[in-house]
Amino acid sequence: MSANSRLTIAAHALAWIGLYQRQGHEVATSEQIASSANTNPVVIRRLLGELRRAGLVESRRGVGAGWSLARELGSMTLLDVYEAVEPGPLFAMHRTTPDQECVVGHGIQPAMQGVYEGIEETLRNELARVTLDDVLRNVLATPRQPRHSAARE
Repeated sequence: MSANSRLTIAAHALAWIGLYQRQGHEVATSEQIASSANTNPVVIRRLLGELRRAGLVESRRGVGAGWSLARELGSMTLLDVYEAVEPGPLFAMHRTTPDQECVVGHGIQPAMQGVYEGIEETLRNELARVTLDDVLRNVLATPRQPRHSAARE
C-alpha cells in the first residue's frame, strides 16, 4: 500500500498560489503549480477543482485564466484542505461483513472502530491547529541545499 499524497499536494498548491499572489501576480496556472509539485497538471486541476468546491480557491476562464485564493492563507487550516480532498474516513472497515460466527469476525469491527475514532479525532485536532500561512512560513524558512552536479573526470 502506498501513502496518499493528496493533502500534501493540495497544501503545496495553495502555498504556491499564496506566494505567487504575494509576489504581485493575480492568478496561477495549473501548469506552473504542477511544475513546482513535479506532477501532471491534470492532477493539480482535479485537486484545485475540489478546493474550489470547498471555497478555498477560485478559477478564472478565458484570457488570463488561472487559479487564485478565495481566502487568505491565514484563514485556511490543513483541516479545511483535508476535508476538501479527503472526504471519506481515514480508516475503513471490511468491504464485506466478516464471519459473525467467528469470535474474531464478530468482534473485530467494534474493537477497531473505537481506535479509529480516537485517531481521527486526534488527526482533525492537529490539522485544525495549522494554517496554510504557517505552512508557507515553514516552507520559506527551510534552508535550501545547493545543487551538486556530478563530477566529471
